[in-house]
Amino acid sequence: MPESTIYRNKTPNLLPLFGRALLPKQQKPSENTHIPKLQAEVVGIATDTDSLPNYRKVCGFKAGSQLPATWPHILAFPLHLKLLTDPKFPLPLLGLVHIRNSITQYRPIMTGENLDIRVTLGNQQRTDKGIEFDLVTEARSAGALIWEETSTNLFRMARPKTTESKPESTRKKPETLPFTELMTAPENIGRQYAKVAGDQNPIHLYALTAKAFGFPRAIAHGMWSKAHALAQLEQRDDWKEGAFTITCQFKTPLLLPGTAQLNWQEGHDGWDYQVLNSKGTAPHLSGRVDWL
Repeated sequence: MPESTIYRNKTPNLLPLFGRALLPKQQKPSENTHIPKLQAEVVGIATDTDSLPNYRKVCGFKAGSQLPATWPHILAFPLHLKLLTDPKFPLPLLGLVHIRNSITQYRPIMTGENLDIRVTLGNQQRTDKGIEFDLVTEARSAGALIWEETSTNLFRMARPKTTESKPESTRKKPETLPFTELMTAPENIGRQYAKVAGDQNPIHLYALTAKAFGFPRAIAHGMWSKAHALAQLEQRDDWKEGAFTITCQFKTPLLLPGTAQLNWQEGHDGWDYQVLNSKGTAPHLSGRVDWL
């Protein structure tokens, strides 16, 4: 069984966790690095927090009786941070890259519901790019699983060089899907999202702090891009209310300020979507919505 930490009615304070994120790891990650099965959960957390209206506004969701499908991710973020800053977690937090995200909403969550949320570390694997692992988040209401998320993260670490090397894949221009809308990301969207989501990673806040990590300007949070795309898709006449899974793979960063294209096609069983750069030549993310 995973080692578990349980909170009642509220998640841990973020400030001490951010401080812990700056502490160096005792050992440098290696081929032998093992991520332990850690778990954190909160029982009876309120969904209708003071930040919810601002979250809707920042991401573009309309007010209503149902919560945005991405909102439980925000409620669970302190638990994510708790696990990623645990002394037993062997990877540095600031070296992690969020590469994939999948959210399944088994039924709409109503504003005002209380949830039990559990986050578990697992599914470690070694790839050509480094160490991948998942943060698996489950939300229950009255004991029933109503929402779950898998966030896959990568710690970059090159494999030892071998005599044979695989040819690098040639980046192709993405296929243009039938429908397109403009997405605008102002210079301060990283700070706005950080305020409501708690994710204060410096690469999203200011050009100066982003440059310290090798970016020419601040970049949009990946989960803001996904949430904003979902908010725009939900406003289409053919959008189906109810249960669905929305997945995405994060590709190239969206530099701030910036504009992007939300590009999608509608089908009976689901919709494909992508967020492209302003010229439509490269994806910031791509994914799919599947109706359940």
